[in-house]
Amino acid sequence: MPFSAEVFPRGLTMGDLLSLELPELEARIVSLGEPRFRANQIFQWIHQKGLVRVEQMGNLPRTLRSRLAEELAPFPVGLEQALLSRDGTRKFLFRLQDGLAIESVLIPEAKRLTLCLSTQVGCSMGCLFCRTGAMGWKRNLRAGEILGQYYAVRSTLEAGPGVTHFVFMGMGEPLDNLEETIRALKILSHPLGCGISPRRLTVSTVGIPGKLEKLLQEIPVSLTISLNASDNETRSRIMPINRKVSMDEVLKTLRSLPLANRRRFTIGYVVIRGINDSLKDARRLVRVLHGIRCKVNLIPFNPFPGTELGTPEPSQMLAFQALLRSKGLSAHIRESRGRDILGACGQLSGEDSATADT
Repeated sequence: MPFSAEVFPRGLTMGDLLSLELPELEARIVSLGEPRFRANQIFQWIHQKGLVRVEQMGNLPRTLRSRLAEELAPFPVGLEQALLSRDGTRKFLFRLQDGLAIESVLIPEAKRLTLCLSTQVGCSMGCLFCRTGAMGWKRNLRAGEILGQYYAVRSTLEAGPGVTHFVFMGMGEPLDNLEETIRALKILSHPLGCGISPRRLTVSTVGIPGKLEKLLQEIPVSLTISLNASDNETRSRIMPINRKVSMDEVLKTLRSLPLANRRRFTIGYVVIRGINDSLKDARRLVRVLHGIRCKVNLIPFNPFPGTELGTPEPSQMLAFQALLRSKGLSAHIRESRGRDILGACGQLSGEDSATADT
């Protein structure tokens, strides 16, 4: 059932409610003079069952339902546009309450359905290969706006297993919005909430020492480190953050982070023609990753309007991958999905878009 505007305790908007972790919701409900367990029931109705219509929360007493229905509050994200790619990928444009917009991408695969979520409006990292970075940073999303993307997408799906995996790889740098990102991850993984295993939650980040440690201390999600170069000079050229936090610092942090048995970090490497796609780059990447338990995802650069960067030839991608594998690194070429609707990695912007065959 689609989420709808509904009513909760005075002064608490729907966006606020979706952002509350269970202990915070318990405190709110207790402050109304209700028993603590009512918060569990509401939490389950919203996050587990996808229902925010108070009158349908059948195990709540009528008096509480009436009290919750005193004041209307809008749902924090409004679905404005949905595009379907030729490969089955779907991109969703959401309008926020302040008029700003974000995008999410739903990627169907053989045994999984992955939802790519945004954590910010825009991004301050300014990576040259990312359309979001060209926007600059507008603001952080609240946890309710992050989760709202999922709940709005969930309401469009037909009966079935639903979304199986979540990747925080949409618009924005998740660690730049760490507290709200952690809050959203905890609600997604809570057994009374969405019940998603942390192993099925992946956060993609440029890597910010200190914040990486805090994230994994709070919740043991999977990590993808957006490295994209094998030397500081190249990385600083395409990723301005490297001038503040060098690749060496990021890799040193990865070596120090605790990692459970049979777990690996993922190294994201956007391959850009003539910039970081040579076999020399590949050999150097092998050296800098030595001693780190990881696999490498090679992502061909996805063009977008206004960029002068180019996509490498398939033969160059295969040669790059072959060299990494010959040196013992696990390396995969990630298929670009949703390119024709500007829904592939690095193409999101929060703008209205029909199709864009690139």
